[in-house]
Amino acid sequence: MSKILIVDDDIASSRTLQLHLSSQEHQVKLAAGVDEGLELAAGYEPDLIILDIRMPGRSGLEGLADFKKQRPQICIIMITAFHDMDSTIEAMQKGADDYIHKPIDIDELDSSISKLLNASKDSDELLFSTTQESINGYPSMVGRSRAMKEIFKTIGLVAKSPATVLITGESGTGKELVARAVHRSSETPKGPFIAINCAALVETLLESDMFGHEKGAFTGAVGRQEGKFSLARGGTIFLDEVGELSPAMQAKLLRVLQYKEYTPLGAKQAQHSDARVITATNVDLAQKTQEGSFREDLYYRLQVINIHLPPLRERKEDLMDLIQTLLGRINQELHSNVTHISKDVLSCMEAYQWPGNIRELENVLMKGVALSHSDTFTRELLPEQILCKSNDSPQPAMEKPVTDRSLKEVEKEHISRILEANNWHRGRACEVLGVSRPRLRRMINEYGLVPPQGLDDEEAEE
Repeated sequence: MSKILIVDDDIASSRTLQLHLSSQEHQVKLAAGVDEGLELAAGYEPDLIILDIRMPGRSGLEGLADFKKQRPQICIIMITAFHDMDSTIEAMQKGADDYIHKPIDIDELDSSISKLLNASKDSDELLFSTTQESINGYPSMVGRSRAMKEIFKTIGLVAKSPATVLITGESGTGKELVARAVHRSSETPKGPFIAINCAALVETLLESDMFGHEKGAFTGAVGRQEGKFSLARGGTIFLDEVGELSPAMQAKLLRVLQYKEYTPLGAKQAQHSDARVITATNVDLAQKTQEGSFREDLYYRLQVINIHLPPLRERKEDLMDLIQTLLGRINQELHSNVTHISKDVLSCMEAYQWPGNIRELENVLMKGVALSHSDTFTRELLPEQILCKSNDSPQPAMEKPVTDRSLKEVEKEHISRILEANNWHRGRACEVLGVSRPRLRRMINEYGLVPPQGLDDEEAEE
C-alpha cells in the first residue's frame, strides 16, 4: 500500500480521486493548498503527490521546489485545467515526474502512478560511484575482459614504435580511442593528433583536406591551405574508415607510407611528412583486396600492426565499467547526478546484443539521464528495442554462431537491426552506426534492405 497526497483546491474533484485511489488500496489524504500540503506531508511522508498548479495563495509551481526539498525522492504528478506549454516546461524543469491535464483521464493517471511508484521501489537497488575519466578532454578506455587486457598490452608494446597501425572492429567499438591511446603512449605524445574521416568528404575535397592546396588549384581555392598531413607534423594522423578511399586516393596514401612525402593540389614540390599514420576500418580489407577494390600493396603497408576491437556483445563483462565511466562523463556534461541504476535496467542491458556497440550504449545513457527526474536510471528510461528483447532468460541463439558467419552477414544483420530500431530514420541510424549518409545508402543498396510496408524512402530519409 502506498501513501498518496492530493493537493488541490477543487475539493469535489479531490474526493472523487481519493475514492478511486482508495479502492486500489492506496492510503490517500487531501490538502486544499500548498502550505497545508507541506504541513501535512511533514508527518504523513507520502510516496507520491498529485499537485494542482493553479490554486489560491501559492501555486503548485511555487510549492513544487518545497515539496522536493522536504522529500527529495518524492514522486510528483502535476495537474492543471490549463493547456499551457510554458507551465509544462517549467514544471518538468523543476522536478515534476509527470504532467496531466484536467479533466483527468483515470487510465492515464493510474498508469502514471503505477510507473512512478514501481520505479521508486527499484531506485536504491544499485548505487554507482560514477567516474569521469578523460585525458585532454577525450574519454579514456576501460575494460576488464581478457580481450581488452590484451589490447592494452598491445598498445603498450607498439606505441613507442613508428610502425603503421590498423585498428579494426565494428562501428561504435571505440577505434579512435585506441588510436588516441597509441598516440599518448608514443615517443611524441605532445605532438598533434589529427583525425580524418575518409568517408565524410567527396574525393576532391578529401585530397585537399589531407594534402592541402595552393591558391588557384581549383575553383574556390582563393588561398593556400595546409593539409592534415602538414598539420600532423611531429605527431599522429588518424585515418578513419580508410576502406572507403577511392583507388586514386589509395595510390596517394601508399606514396606517403612508402616515401614519407606528398604533393599538395596545385603544388610543384613534394613535401615531407614525419607523422605517424594510424588507420581504422569496420570493413574486411582482406576481402576488399581479394575483390580488387582495395590495393594489396597498401593493405600490407597499413596492417604492419593490427589491433582488433571486439564488439560489446562479446565482452559483456566490461558493461558495468563502461556504464560507470559513461554515466560519470554524462553527468558532468548535463550537470546531472544520476548515480543509481535499477537491477531491472542492468538485466535489460546485459540481455541486449548492442548492435551499435559502445556508441549505442552511450546514446541510451545520455537520453535516459536527460529525461530522468531523479538520481535513478529506471526501466522506463530505456528505449523500446532494449525492453522488448530483455528478460531474465538469455537471448535466443542466432541461426548460425558468429564464428561461422561472414563479416558481410554480420554487417547486414547489424545494419538491418539499427534501421528497424530507429524506424528507418536514416539520420539516427547514421549516428548509431557512425557512418555518413552516402555510405549508409550504399550499404542499404548493397544488401538489398527495404523499408517496411507503409514507410517509403522519402519518409525514411527524414
